Amino acid sequence: MCPPEIALLKTFVHYFLHLAFPALIAFVFYRDQWKKVYLIFLATMLVDLDHLFADPIFDPNRMSVGFHILHSYYAIAVYFLLLFFKGNLRIIGIGLLFHMLTDFQDFEWWCH
Repeated sequence: MCPPEIALLKTFVHYFLHLAFPALIAFVFYRDQWKKVYLIFLATMLVDLDHLFADPIFDPNRMSVGFHILHSYYAIAVYFLLLFFKGNLRIIGIGLLFHMLTDFQDFEWWCH
């Protein structure tokens, strides 16, 4: 269990990496179409719908990566394969992989 001040920082970092940092990635690497790319990145957060099939839906002591179906290692392999395509499929792959990295760091690099 995290102390309250660490838990607050952990939550801030988690949502910053899900919501704000993808805007920076979009702006730096896709400057001419960064708004479209950022919206695609935000849309990849729909991958969290698989949490609705878990009981409980949210468990702070559960690692999302490897547990939920769309966070499984098989799914992550498919997301990696999307990097080898061009256009929106690559952008979706980047968004999904960054989402997995964010969920991974949220559990592994902080107290839980």
